[in-house]
Amino acid sequence: MDALFRDSVASPAVWIATLLVTLGIVLVDVVVIGRRPHEPTMREASRYLALYVGLAVAFGIGLWVFAEPHALSPSPGPEFFAGWLTEYSLSVDNLFIFIIIMASFGVPRQFQQKALLIGIVLALLFRGVFIVIGAAAINQYSWVFYLFGAFLIYTAIKLAKEGGEDEDEFEENKLVAFAEKRLPATKEWHGTALFARVDAKRVITPMFLVVLTLGTTDLLFALDSIPAIYGLTKDPYLVFTANIFALMGLRQLYFLIGGLLERLIYLSYGLAFLLGFIGVKLVLHALHSNELPFINGGHHVAWAPDIPIWLSLAVIIGTLAMTTVVSLIASAQMSPAERDEATGPRRDWSDD
Repeated sequence: MDALFRDSVASPAVWIATLLVTLGIVLVDVVVIGRRPHEPTMREASRYLALYVGLAVAFGIGLWVFAEPHALSPSPGPEFFAGWLTEYSLSVDNLFIFIIIMASFGVPRQFQQKALLIGIVLALLFRGVFIVIGAAAINQYSWVFYLFGAFLIYTAIKLAKEGGEDEDEFEENKLVAFAEKRLPATKEWHGTALFARVDAKRVITPMFLVVLTLGTTDLLFALDSIPAIYGLTKDPYLVFTANIFALMGLRQLYFLIGGLLERLIYLSYGLAFLLGFIGVKLVLHALHSNELPFINGGHHVAWAPDIPIWLSLAVIIGTLAMTTVVSLIASAQMSPAERDEATGPRRDWSDD
């Protein structure tokens, strides 16, 4: 745990306060949503989304103005914004998978918000674990940046090759298939309950399988997102807060731009470029601070530049803006059949 505090922008007291505030927000959300499962209105979703985005922007500006540079975060404000935008864009891409999961299990609209909330809480837990592991690895082994960079470059190439081809398909993972076949289950929905009693027998409900699917999917998402953000900042506090703000408001975004989301036909290519860029940045950083004996005799590679955070932030903003604009223009000029081919069959959001 010492790796979380050493040379960080946040003291142990700030860490504790941040964790308590996050826990408080999650508990309030769980209590409110759990009491009255419903599909949020456009006004409700817009209000909460604006609140969470506004809080993220205010937090980043506060870091930019007041936070002093440290060894792990020489530019706290820009690093936070770069990390937050990257994590948010990856989270938006993940919404495609959430949409497919909900459709595959036929989750009633009034229960989808509760399922998403549970999925987001699980995502926070998984990413918290990976953040701690990543901080410890970076603190002990500088060569881990080679691994992070190579993994992101591989992921970028894979994402670019796949594009949007398989976005409308969902393959049930082995853990969910095992639970569905081996555990006593019912196909009837019992509200948002994970378990129910049918004929005096305790069974799992479809909501249990949905949550299990979301949880295992979140675990895979964390494998991409955590190495990506560590390529932009090495401060675990900035990594953690960027992930928190990226996940907050995600379920409101799910209901708010469901139809619009399917018009972002080039989002996967934009994210592939970003992951590749961050992967290259990590490899260059690893070369710049190289200690591996079989690379340049264990000496630093002088020609390898360290890409500054301002350039990373500019590339991230420019890529996301260009991807969004080009996607919307291209999709508007497509016929319904062409749009279906690019993004998958359009879903009727009013009847889900």
